[in-house]
Amino acid sequence: MGQPNFWDNQERAQDVVRKLKSLKALTKPLEEAVTADDDLGVMVEMGEEDESLAAEVLPAIETLEKSLEDLEVKALLSGPLDPNSALITINARDGGTDANDWAEMLLRMYLSWAKSNEYDTEILDRQDNEEAGINSATIAVRGPMAYGYLKGEAGIHRLVRISPFNSEGKRQTSFAAVDVSPEVADDVEIEIRDEDLEEQAIRSSGPGGQHVNKTSSAIRLRHIPTNTMVVCQAERSQHKNRLMAMKMLRARLARVEEEKREAEQAAKYTSRPKVGFGSQIRSYFLHPDQRVKDSRTGYYMGSFHSVLDGNIQGFLDAYLRYRVKGEIAGSTEED
Repeated sequence: MGQPNFWDNQERAQDVVRKLKSLKALTKPLEEAVTADDDLGVMVEMGEEDESLAAEVLPAIETLEKSLEDLEVKALLSGPLDPNSALITINARDGGTDANDWAEMLLRMYLSWAKSNEYDTEILDRQDNEEAGINSATIAVRGPMAYGYLKGEAGIHRLVRISPFNSEGKRQTSFAAVDVSPEVADDVEIEIRDEDLEEQAIRSSGPGGQHVNKTSSAIRLRHIPTNTMVVCQAERSQHKNRLMAMKMLRARLARVEEEKREAEQAAKYTSRPKVGFGSQIRSYFLHPDQRVKDSRTGYYMGSFHSVLDGNIQGFLDAYLRYRVKGEIAGSTEED
């Protein structure tokens, strides 16, 4: 980074900065834990002679134990793509307008989590529903270990509540699908042949003034061999949208390769829930009581609104332990 021409290539420079942040996110808390351990030893020795200092030993131990737990979770982020930024795509599924509203609620949840953890975010694509909520959206979450933490969010998220869109006040179950891919740098080798690509220019939708109604600036790309499709309409320029769509497609294909690698490493990983009806990974209840439960790990929170405000770190950590170590947090009985 000290080289005079470091910032000449902005994208490469930003990639190096992100790598540095990822390394510091691991080394800094490790160094702090080592220092705290040394300080604790001194405190114990002094506490044997001074009772007032002895009272501080137990809180210091508890703080150090919490730091070690956090480091243990970070140690689980050992995949080659875990340090990368993440691309999250949310699609409304079964449930009509409730599903569209639910998809937008999930979008706000991930944006809130990213903000509270000091990640940068960018909305790459958003397809608004005419009545309420969204049909789909794709966001980039950029920062150290974003993909490592968020990759377990892929799957179906189920919401059970009294529908605000039903005049009879009936209970409604709605679904939204979440897909998570690692954002990969352009210098990472991912082969995409021109003959395997199907490209279509489409008109942008949603808010954005008169421009979106006059030009076909949005781009839809389909990778024919894998039937992977991405859409980008974030920019007014068709060229810029195509560049971003290619980045999104490369991210999807990188995730496919990562899943193959993980499946080869451990047979238990092949049971990962797929995106489809009836394969929900997490259920969110607002009726008859408020609770959120992960069907894979059993991790449970009794505050629905806290979770939707972005307090999902417990779910992310529980999934990492479950995925790597097979630990189960709480009951795994079906709701």
